[in-house]
Amino acid sequence: MNAKTICVAVLATLLLAPGVHAHKRWFEPSKTVLNVGQWVTVDAASSTDPFIRDHNALPLDNLVVTGPDGNAVTPVNLFKGRLRSSFDLELVQAGTYRIAWVNEGITAVWEENGQRRVWPPRGTPFTPEGFGREVPANADKLRVIQMLGRLETFVTAGKPNDIALKPVGRGLELQPITGFNDLYVGEPATFRLLLDGKPAVDLEVVVIADGIRYRNSVDEIRTKTDEHGRFTLDWPKPGFYWLSATVTDDRGTPPATERRVNYAAVVEVLTP
Repeated sequence: MNAKTICVAVLATLLLAPGVHAHKRWFEPSKTVLNVGQWVTVDAASSTDPFIRDHNALPLDNLVVTGPDGNAVTPVNLFKGRLRSSFDLELVQAGTYRIAWVNEGITAVWEENGQRRVWPPRGTPFTPEGFGREVPANADKLRVIQMLGRLETFVTAGKPNDIALKPVGRGLELQPITGFNDLYVGEPATFRLLLDGKPAVDLEVVVIADGIRYRNSVDEIRTKTDEHGRFTLDWPKPGFYWLSATVTDDRGTPPATERRVNYAAVVEVLTP
């Protein structure tokens, strides 16, 4: 069964069903600042709120790790449980590693005899031939949506560098202006969001700190990017933070006429 196709179908259903709360995908590394030769363990899951293991493990089929030299790095000890997945990474090179989970696909949704229909079904990849054969040309309330999602976290061994952080130029991406190794309580940090390689202007960013389980509310922080795609955060406490942004536009690849792009990143804030 193709895990990416399953995720695409589920995301399409969540997107189009009113009142349904989409689950949040997240990473949680054991540490983000280490020495060369050390290991990092990363948990990965999808849940109601980030860092709470209450829904599903994140499939690791779409996991991509880029090393400090820009080359792919193979994680080891991949594990998928019921509520979380995990993997280990040995940091043999000095510099910054980019850990990403990328998910994309096209889904058609329409109504037939009063019933909602979705294609492709679970386990079936999208193909133009299948679309032409399975989706009626005059389908009622037809929506063809391209979805592109990216989840990232960043770890550094020794001295940081930015080779792995070079934008790929597709979808939403986070560009650090304040280095990921320089995130401290009481020191404002600035980032830039890019959409297809260009500044994402006037885009809302949602930030959630770890520890939700022990708070009375989620306590989201909301801000917006400026005309340069930049936004600044002032961290209230140390720990892990989940940052997220979503864009819906009409730049879908045919036959898609809509595109939904989402991005999430997990960063670690330290005490000075």
